[in-house]
Amino acid sequence: MLKYLLVLLFTYSMGFSSGTNTINPLPFKGIETMPISKTVFKLIKNNYEKIVDLTGKNFILVSVREQGSDGRFYAVDKDGTVWWSGPVTSGAPEFRSPSGIFPIIQKKRYHMSTLFPDESGVNNMNYMMKFTQGGHALHEGSVDWMSHGCIHIDPKDVAVIYKWSTFKTKVVITRHGYMPFAKDDLRRIYLGE
Repeated sequence: MLKYLLVLLFTYSMGFSSGTNTINPLPFKGIETMPISKTVFKLIKNNYEKIVDLTGKNFILVSVREQGSDGRFYAVDKDGTVWWSGPVTSGAPEFRSPSGIFPIIQKKRYHMSTLFPDESGVNNMNYMMKFTQGGHALHEGSVDWMSHGCIHIDPKDVAVIYKWSTFKTKVVITRHGYMPFAKDDLRRIYLGE
């Protein structure tokens, strides 16, 4: 429990959460998350840098769909193996998805967006894994159009990730490529090499 509280304290002290019920990208501005290796990351905000080692932990890395990024998620098991990957979309320029390392704070199998509800169901956030108090979440969505800040995961992938993830699973959002660290595992998984 103390470890979880320390993670939350660090998250808030780095400005990773607005603490409100609306998506507000401004508190996340200026934070950069850089992969250094498959399980080690550098968090940078202004002149402050922190190294975070996720070795031995399950995490979902999202390289958002922006220039220099992969536009993919990577599920990394506690043994350091990338065991699942798929396409994502992230926030449109005016709703940029936050960068950082976050805990999953809520999971809900069926969920309707409270900020952008639509009776047609087009904004449903099924398989929702919320990672900020501001409402940012990984969830089922179209990987063909940008979001209001959430991470859309393709319907063929999201159920697998939802079932695998727990409240101990970290969500790592980066604007840098992760494929150099994942490619060997993905070749083994998808090509049988």
